Amino acid sequence: MHNISPDSANPFAELRKDYIRNELTEAGVADHPLSQFTLWINEALHAGLPEPNAMTLATVGLDLKPSSRVVLLKSFDQRGFVFYTNYHSRKGRQIEANPQVALSFFWAELERQVRIEGRVELTSADESDAYYLSRPEGARLGAHASPQSSPIPSRELLEARLRELELLYADQDIPRPDHWGGYRVVPERFEFWQGRASRLHDRIVYNRLDAEDVWSKQRLAP
Repeated sequence: MHNISPDSANPFAELRKDYIRNELTEAGVADHPLSQFTLWINEALHAGLPEPNAMTLATVGLDLKPSSRVVLLKSFDQRGFVFYTNYHSRKGRQIEANPQVALSFFWAELERQVRIEGRVELTSADESDAYYLSRPEGARLGAHASPQSSPIPSRELLEARLRELELLYADQDIPRPDHWGGYRVVPERFEFWQGRASRLHDRIVYNRLDAEDVWSKQRLAP
């Protein structure tokens, strides 16, 4: 086990792992990228991986500076990949300025990565309401209490706001705040990465050819 400090010798140069679990071939992947994603995320679920639906969301605002963070995939279908957040958060503001985003999933135990690029659209109010009502009470109150991504003077202020909301909604339903809801990433490109020996990894990319859900498929060099 390495102990790392700013002045220590670089231990990362010694960290190496050869990937030998599986392979990915043009003939072995599904014709449609959603089918391939469904197969892989189900295998991640069945493997008992921690939070297999965790995905890195990358956004770029008007300043052209990229930003990324981990969010949770809450549903997906032929329309796209859905997550929920505060519309006034930094990612929400960046999405409003530039709806082109990227997602990535990394399942280290399976030596796999999936990258998705596409355009974001809002989910319907009904979809956002349905998911919001499925959340635990604390999470619903938290969506009201937190001015996400905004500076606050202390955690105590946040907790005091939560206590106020607990009293306010003690005997009534907690409505979904207008500033909170779902986004759907409509994919235009998928890349499936399978780790292989000697860093000669398998990479298969799908690109959407038209609005009729037709996709090309090809191999990329590692």
